[in-house]
Amino acid sequence: MRSISNLLYTEQSIRQIERLAVASGISGGMLMEQAGKAAFEFVLERLSDARSIAVFCGCGNNGGDGYVLARLAHEKGLNVQVRYLGQIEKLKGEALLAMQMCQKAGVSLLPFDSGETLNADVFVDALLGIGLQGTVRESAKTVIEYINQYGEHIFAIDMPSGLQADTGAVLGLAVQADCTMTFIGIKQGMLTGAAPDYCGDIVCDDLDLSTELFDQTEHSASIMRLADYKDQLRPRPRTAHKGFFGHVLVIGGDYGMNGAPRMTALAAARTGGGLVTIATRKEHAAMMNVCQPELMSRGVENKQDLLLSLSQASVGVIGPGLGQSEWAKALLKTALEVDLPFVIDADALNLLADKPQHRNNWILTPHHGEAARLLKTNVKTIQNDRFSAVQAIQEQYGGVCILKGAGSIVLNDQKKLTICTKGNPGMASGGMGDLLSGIIAALIGQGLSLSAAAAFGVCLHAEAGDLSAKKNGERGLLATDLLPFLRRLVNAGG
Repeated sequence: MRSISNLLYTEQSIRQIERLAVASGISGGMLMEQAGKAAFEFVLERLSDARSIAVFCGCGNNGGDGYVLARLAHEKGLNVQVRYLGQIEKLKGEALLAMQMCQKAGVSLLPFDSGETLNADVFVDALLGIGLQGTVRESAKTVIEYINQYGEHIFAIDMPSGLQADTGAVLGLAVQADCTMTFIGIKQGMLTGAAPDYCGDIVCDDLDLSTELFDQTEHSASIMRLADYKDQLRPRPRTAHKGFFGHVLVIGGDYGMNGAPRMTALAAARTGGGLVTIATRKEHAAMMNVCQPELMSRGVENKQDLLLSLSQASVGVIGPGLGQSEWAKALLKTALEVDLPFVIDADALNLLADKPQHRNNWILTPHHGEAARLLKTNVKTIQNDRFSAVQAIQEQYGGVCILKGAGSIVLNDQKKLTICTKGNPGMASGGMGDLLSGIIAALIGQGLSLSAAAAFGVCLHAEAGDLSAKKNGERGLLATDLLPFLRRLVNAGG
C-alpha cells in the first residue's frame, strides 16, 4: 500500500520495524516479495510502455528485491536482463531464495561487465540499499557509473546506491535516479542536502504492515505540511487594530546593502504584521519607504537610537544587510541586551559566530555557509550531515534553528525535527533569506510561538516560491516575486 505518512525514519528505526514484523509472523521472504512486487508495479505504472528492463543486483537484501522484480517482469513478458555484483554463490537467506526463484523462472543472470552495452527501457538499481555506511567500493562504483551513463530511465529500489540513508550524504558516488520507491517509511536522509538530486521522485510503500508496528517505533523527523499550520492564523475580530498584530523591527542595511532590510520589512507586512519599522543607517532611512509608504524607518547610529526603536517593538529581525562593521557589531550587541524575541539572519549570524551566545528566545536561520561558521567547521561537513549540524547549533546557541537549503530543516525548542520538501532551485537568488526572516517575524508578532512561526514561515516561503515559479518559471525568480503569493497564502483559510 502506498504510504501517505509524513513521518521519517532512520535506518535503525526501519530495521526495528522489520524485526517487529518478523516477530509478528511476517517472514523476511514475505517482506522481500512484497517489496519487489510493489517496485515492479510502480515501474509499470510510471513507464507503461516499457518493454525491457535491466536489473543491477547487489549481494544483500536490496539485491533480493531486485531479483523479485526481475522475476515478475519476466513472468509479465518483458525482456529482462539481470547483472549481479559480487559472488552470486555467496548470497544468503531471503536474497539467495529470491535469486534461485528468479533463475528457476528462466531469467538469465550474468555478472556485471562494464564492457558490454545494455539496451533497456528501464535500469533498476538494486545494488546497495539503505545499509551503506562507508565509501562505495570500486567494484560498486563501476556499476554506478555505468548506470548513470547509460540509463535512460533509472529507478532505484529503497535508496539510490551510494546515498547514506540517515544523512543523504553521497558516499563517493551515487546513482542518479529519476524516481525511487522506498519501503516501510521514508528515510530522513532522502529529503535534504544533495539527496533530492539523486532520489528523484520519491514514493513510499509500507508493505501493508500494520499501524501497530509503526506505533512501537520512534520516528526521527517529519515532513512539514502547510495545512498543519493554517489554523495558527485565526480570523481577525472586527474590533482589531494594528496593535493586535505585532510591531516588527528590522535592523540592518549598512552601506550598499539597504535593499535587504526593505525586503524583510515588505515580507513582514505582507504576512500580516501590524506595524513594521526599519532601523538602518541614517543615510538610508529616507529611502526605505519610497514606493511603500506603509513602512516606517528610523536612522540609528548609536545605542540610544536603537534602544528607542527596540522599546516600541514586539519582535526583532537583525542581520539583513547588516554587514560586519563596527556599526553592525554595536547594533547587534545592543539588540541582544534587550529581552525581545529575535530572528537572527545573515551577517548577524556571522558576527554571532565570532562571539557565541546562548539564549532561548531567538530563531537562528543559517544556510550551510553560515552554519559552518557558527560551528567552526566547513561546508562539506555541514552538508554531509545536516541533521547533526542543526542539532549542534541549537545545543550551542539555544532557541529554534532553521538550517536552510534544499530540504530545509527546523529543529524546534522541543527537539523535534521537521523537513520542508517544498521550494525550488529558482529560489537560489539574492534576498530569499531576507524574505524568510520577515515572514517568521510577522508570525511571531501575530502571536505564534517561535517553534510554530519557524515551521509555518518556512512552509509559507517555500510554497510562495513554488507558486511564483509555476506561474513564470524558475529562472529569473526574484525574492519580491513571492510577495503576492505570500499574501494569498496567509489569507487562505485564515
